Formats: sequence, C-alpha cells, structure tokens
Amino acid sequence: MASLVQRLYRIFVPLEPPKVEGSSNQPIKFGILGAANIAPPALIIPAKSHSEVIVYAVAARDLQKAQKFAKKYGISKVYGGSNGYQQLLDDPEIDAIYNPLPNGLHFEWTMKALLAGKHVLCEKPFANTAEEVRQMFDLAEKKELVLLEAFHYRFHPAIQRVKSILDSGELGKIKSVDAKLTAPAGMIKPSDIRFDLALGGGSMMDMGCYTMNCIRYLTSSNPTSVVSATALPLKSANINETKIDRAMTATLALPNDIIASLEVDLVMPWEFFPPKLFKVWVEVKCEGGEVELLNFVLPTLYHSIKVSNKAGGTTTKRVEKIYKFADAHLDDHSKALGEDWWLTYRYQLEAFVDKLKGRTPQTWVTREDSIANLQWIENVYEKAGLGSRPKSKYVLPVE
Repeated sequence: MASLVQRLYRIFVPLEPPKVEGSSNQPIKFGILGAANIAPPALIIPAKSHSEVIVYAVAARDLQKAQKFAKKYGISKVYGGSNGYQQLLDDPEIDAIYNPLPNGLHFEWTMKALLAGKHVLCEKPFANTAEEVRQMFDLAEKKELVLLEAFHYRFHPAIQRVKSILDSGELGKIKSVDAKLTAPAGMIKPSDIRFDLALGGGSMMDMGCYTMNCIRYLTSSNPTSVVSATALPLKSANINETKIDRAMTATLALPNDIIASLEVDLVMPWEFFPPKLFKVWVEVKCEGGEVELLNFVLPTLYHSIKVSNKAGGTTTKRVEKIYKFADAHLDDHSKALGEDWWLTYRYQLEAFVDKLKGRTPQTWVTREDSIANLQWIENVYEKAGLGSRPKSKYVLPVE
C-alpha cells in the first residue's frame, strides 16, 4: 500500500507542484515558440516550482490558439499571426526561448532566437542534420548565449545511477547495450507531424534520438559503424518514396568490441500474450553481470534499476529506485538536489537556469554530444537507405 501511495504521489504532485515564492534574484523570463502539447510538462509546470523562472510569453501562428493557451496556463503575453514568432523573439523582456516546434523548424527558429540575443532550450532532435547543429552552436558561441538540447532524461538521477554502476567497474567490461522505445498502435495518428518528411519526421528522429543518445551516454563513446539498419513504413506506404520510417531497428559497433542495438516504433502492434503496450528500457550486459533500467525516459512516473552481479561465481540480484540525488550514491555536489516528485524536465530546468545564472549545473549536454548524436542518426538513415531528413532552407543573414 505504501508503495502505491508513493507512486500516486509522484504521478499527481508534478501536475500541480508546490508553488514557490519569487527569488530576490532577477528571474529568467521565458518565451515559448508555439502552443505545443509538450510545453506544459517540459517547461510550464516545472517553472511553477522554480523561484527564478517566469513563463512570460507564448506565440502561435493562430492568435486565438495562443490566447487560449495563455489563458489556460496563466501566461501574460501573447503573440500570434504570421509574424508572431518573430515578435516574441523581438520582445526585450524575454531572456530565454523554449523551442518545441517540429524538428524541421528547430534550426530556423533557434538561429533567429540566437540572432535576437536569446538563450535557447530547444527540443530534441536539435535539427535535421548534424551540420545544422554545428551552425547553431557556432552562432550561440559567437553571441555568448546558452544553447541546450532538451534531453531531459539525462538530468534525472536514475539514468545517472545506472552510468555510475557501469563506470564503477562493478559489473566489468561492457559487452552489449540494447535500448528500446516504442508507442502502441493508435496513440499517434497517421496525420501526425512525426510522419511528415518536410518537418523532419520519422521514428529514428522522434524516438531514435533517445535510444542513440542513451547508448552513447552509457558507453561513454560514439559508434564506429552502423552494422545494419532496417526501417518499416507506415501502413502500406512505399517507404522508398515517403522516406518516412514508422519503425527502425539498428545494430551499432562501438569501441572495445561493444555491440549495441536499438528498436523504436511509433505505431507498435499490440501484443496480448504476454500483454505489452510499450517498450521503454535499456539493458546493458557486461562480463560480470548486467543492469537494466525500465522506463529510462520518464522515470519519475515509475522505474526500476535491476542489477545482476555474477562476481565470485555466484549471482546476486538487487533492484534500485532512484528519484532524487540524495538516494543516487553519486559522490558529488548534487546530493541535495531534487525532490522525489521532480520530473526529468524539472531537473533539466534547474540545470538550464544554473547555466544562465553562472552557476555550475549538475550535468549538461554538450555541443560535441549533440552534434555526434545527430550525425549517427543520419548514419542510421543512410544505412537504411532513406537518407538524411531535408536540410532547412533558412540561410543565416550576412552581417
């Protein structure tokens, strides 16, 4: 009963977290590009429990949609119409931009935000190509602005605990990694932007960016080659024409003879025996045992870290659940960071604000990390015969 109560607590408290009083420090005022469904869990709700954050403005192509969104979430400033995004960027009150637009628009509007002198928290994948990501960071560095790819799961203590177990040598040398992330059929409609090539669609972009990132993070390395990649089309579509993958499986070779596999599916057929709606886990097999993290993407809702240690000829097993850094057994300054109801997005917001305020964030996703992740996503697409997603037509103005 106690565990059920705790689970319900972690599910419902993040939806309406305890509000905090404003800080004496100057708050960071955010503007949101687009009235996207991801914006409330990714920024608006986490901001309620951060004393140094104000979600100040939102812009949408449809002014009425923006107004309705702003009213629902208590956002004071609204921009809309064909020039609404740019008007938001030009607002001198705004310090930082949250960019949850479709993948194919990330590059253009992140570049425009940086040109307007705004820090940017941009949804993943950062852009359609690694070269575009490189240009984004070049401009951010030139303007001395903070730019972060929103791999929110990386900021949670659960995935960091798994990495610390692997890095400790407790289980010996890594032999293989298997990362899976799927959604059940019926959850994502065929008309969804995830299936629009022009907007950077495809399962490898949407879910594959997570699995690729997770494999690279836990092994502390980049692949050396894509051994195989197989894409599946949406329904009966000709994938050679649409270039859109409903699902993707890939095998990667990594340094030190590590083999990694990934599986992503936006419309996974239902499995009834045994029942299986989602696949959301990463499993790492080592010479001396293995570790599995169930639900590495949203661990606050539920997760388990299953460790099997074969040291000494006998197998010992344990299960860990880590919701805040005080319980993560990490030997660093982060021990006091977080509450057990903090979403991955709340930990991410903490890091982003720390960076803007000149403090040292607990963890970070670097320029090199983001560029490499997109490059290997492109490499998987090439191996599957689909090619990279279309480059943005946006051209940086000549100064």
